[in-house]
Amino acid sequence: MQYFPAFLDLKDRPCLVVGGGAPAARKAQLLMRAGARLTVVARRAIPEIEGLDAAGALRLVRRGFVAGDVEGRAVVVSATGLGEVDGRVSEAARAAGVPVNVVDRPELSSFVVPAIVERDPVVIGISSGGTSPVLARRLRARIEALLPARLGRLARFAESFRAAVRATVPAPAQRQRFWTRVFDGPVAEDVLAGREAAAHERMLGLVNRPDATRAPEGLVHIVGAGPGDPDLLTVKALRLMERADVAVYDRLVTPEILNRLRRDAERIYVGKAKGAHDLSQDRINALLLAQARAGKRVLRLKGGDPFVFGRGGEEFEYLRRHGVRVEVVPGVTAATGCAAALGVPLSHRDHASVVTFITGHGRDGEPDLDWAALASPRQTLAVYMGVETAGRTAARLMAQGLAPGTPAAVIENGTLASQKAVVGTLRDLEALVRDNGITGPALILIGEVVRLADADAVAERPRAVAV
Repeated sequence: MQYFPAFLDLKDRPCLVVGGGAPAARKAQLLMRAGARLTVVARRAIPEIEGLDAAGALRLVRRGFVAGDVEGRAVVVSATGLGEVDGRVSEAARAAGVPVNVVDRPELSSFVVPAIVERDPVVIGISSGGTSPVLARRLRARIEALLPARLGRLARFAESFRAAVRATVPAPAQRQRFWTRVFDGPVAEDVLAGREAAAHERMLGLVNRPDATRAPEGLVHIVGAGPGDPDLLTVKALRLMERADVAVYDRLVTPEILNRLRRDAERIYVGKAKGAHDLSQDRINALLLAQARAGKRVLRLKGGDPFVFGRGGEEFEYLRRHGVRVEVVPGVTAATGCAAALGVPLSHRDHASVVTFITGHGRDGEPDLDWAALASPRQTLAVYMGVETAGRTAARLMAQGLAPGTPAAVIENGTLASQKAVVGTLRDLEALVRDNGITGPALILIGEVVRLADADAVAERPRAVAV
């Protein structure tokens, strides 16, 4: 470990920044956010620093640096970019025993300023030891994306109850279990969602009950896993995947997505395919209920979006009817994911003002749809689970007047490395599926927007699309 990580209390302590340019202004802002009494020494300063001086936020001394400037400082930062000046600042600070940082000069620094993720009062510092600031910033961006925006509110919420919890739950081991329950349960979920009044009521209930350390209340999150590419998972989905006790997932959830789960989470596969149902929907509902009633945090992972042909609505209704707390996290549905992967806009001012999602598979076989409405011009049809019924879908649309030459695309394994996309016309849709060995999972797009498909994303074009 090249640098010992530590957090300094600079509130109302004298600190010094040497330099008047943009780098100095950034460090000045950082120190002021920590509550420092700041002096900036510079012959010339940019308007930002001048303005802070005029507002009384810092004190600007308009001259060059002298060694005595470091005396009595809690920390010193030099950001002049001038080797000779930065060297003198470093030498003077080290001689006075004052921690010093010289921007982009780790060899002149006794401490480095990390890349910072801030959810006040939660602060995370990431450092590469001065070897690669760009890498540290990239790591910061990834961590920043994963942390809830209201994480700081959760920390302050917990702080407001610390004394009450200590009085009610005196044993340290029990107190640890209590706080684990809080941070892993509905109280934290309410705070992070902005429902602090509800969280306060729940927390009072936990604090005032003598059984406050009992097993946590079960909770089910029905989460959209997107079309397959793990980079298309939502930030909230990733956060819940890292906290789940058990994940119940279907066949459209890829191994790459499952790798994002908490390592010790139990995994239960409930995938269904035509003619090969491992579990009926009724048994899946019962499984989710049993897991939740056992006090577990249950993650129901469904490909795409759970409320778009994913039967998530049935599971949501069943769990709510049985008194289980359940929340839904939307995902990127197959239509938007596959269309984007093919470079096809689902709507376009020149081609389609209506987008319609339909399924090729209903509760009792082929769905009963309004084919006349679906054959209307200037719309895009996105057909889910339509590989086996592609020929009948095309026939019904053409019978209702949709032009046989209407462009159509079939995207198999959309957004994945194994993606295959083929483009043709409505009249040839059945052959397009059959001749290219498409078995699914696949999405069919029908409409003039398919003409805009990115040629580089199309595996082959067995028939030219008329332009």
